[in-house]
Amino acid sequence: MKKLASALALALVTCLCWAAPDAQRLLEESDAIRNPGQPFSVSVALAEFQNGRQTDSTSMVTFSRTLARDGQFASIVRFSSPARDAGKLMLKNGNEMWFFDPSNKASVRLSPQQRLMGQAANGDVVTVNLARDYTATLLAEEEVGNGEKQMRPSYKLGLTVATEDATYASIEFWIDIANKRPIKGRFFADSGRLLKTVYYRRYELQLGVQRPTEAVIIDGLNPRSVTLMRFSDYATKNLPITWFQRDYLPSFKPD
Repeated sequence: MKKLASALALALVTCLCWAAPDAQRLLEESDAIRNPGQPFSVSVALAEFQNGRQTDSTSMVTFSRTLARDGQFASIVRFSSPARDAGKLMLKNGNEMWFFDPSNKASVRLSPQQRLMGQAANGDVVTVNLARDYTATLLAEEEVGNGEKQMRPSYKLGLTVATEDATYASIEFWIDIANKRPIKGRFFADSGRLLKTVYYRRYELQLGVQRPTEAVIIDGLNPRSVTLMRFSDYATKNLPITWFQRDYLPSFKPD
């Protein structure tokens, strides 16, 4: 009986040790690495490359904070360059997205899926908690190449849409087993077509956490079409929730 009890105890410990991790929790931990937990601003620079040559660029500052009702981020994007776009704004709040031009005071409804520049969509430059928009399932544990061309043991997650304002129909997402950092994502349309592959890289200490300061976005059909997103100058900000309304855009002055 003692031997049987010992065997059962060992089997129980073994099962506990090999229990699959909670996929949704993994996604939440990865979100916390990409996104600060308090209202913040970050500078974003986009550069488009075709066949290795830069063809376009733009820069902006994103102001983001979570919403009390569901913990998802609301964001205002203020364009800095090129000069023709300086001062223009985009607002993402829930499933609504608006573009505002201060020169004519007009606001136009946008889709997060619309391309902003190169392979970057409007929804890519706003802050998003993936764990709020998607339900995660653990697909595998495997080694995958990261943005620095190093092989890393990872959790591969399958993400399916959980809210109507999600930018992509489904996502395959790789998270580093050792530190829960996002490594790579493959983003799909409703049809199942691969839209883009994104590598998260160049981790630096920003607001107390090692965060990716670059995202490399590769077109799903043409791997020679690449957009580079650079993130810098993270800063905590006082961002009242009243700012994140369409009617407030003409008055938006964060400085």
